[in-house]
Amino acid sequence: MLFNPTRADLRITAGLPSQFPRDPLPQIAFSGRSNVGKSSLVNSLLGRNSLARVSSSPGKTITVNFYEIDRKLFFVDLPGYGYANRSKESQRVWQNLTDGYFTRNPNRDLLRLVVQLIDARIGTTKDDLMMIDWLNSCGVPFLLVATKTDKLNKTERAEAEQTLRQLAETVGAPAPVFYSSKTKEGKDELLGRIAASLG
Repeated sequence: MLFNPTRADLRITAGLPSQFPRDPLPQIAFSGRSNVGKSSLVNSLLGRNSLARVSSSPGKTITVNFYEIDRKLFFVDLPGYGYANRSKESQRVWQNLTDGYFTRNPNRDLLRLVVQLIDARIGTTKDDLMMIDWLNSCGVPFLLVATKTDKLNKTERAEAEQTLRQLAETVGAPAPVFYSSKTKEGKDELLGRIAASLG
């Protein structure tokens, strides 16, 4: 499916599964730990500076944000996970909302791809692996994307690439994408992968 990513609007910020839109449009979800650069990546893909709000307090925002793209699909920004200072109540809210997206989403059958973000500087965390295992167990197609690649030197970059490619092979995911919201590295490739997932 061809689409114009610059034609994007925030459709709804959902704090409850009951608020998820019911429009029969395919969905591309973005998942990752708090502070992985999810909002920056979404803004980069859409050619916007601040459509997706970058939180100054990681883990503070617990909503699912639906961005309508070119009236053809939704980009779905899931709340970040793995924030150590989150209260038990906040953890419960996060789990209810995230689980609700995958289990009580009225258009669950229209979820085409989960873009699973990994911070290239930190590598895959225990929480990342838990999320990947969960996606695999549910049969949800996903793509690993390493963020903040511009912050790595050549040696770190080579190690990060080798590690993530090995992980992708191990979990049966396609070849990963290496992305920088600052330099736009990987933007065209990621948009192409998203378009391919839409058919």
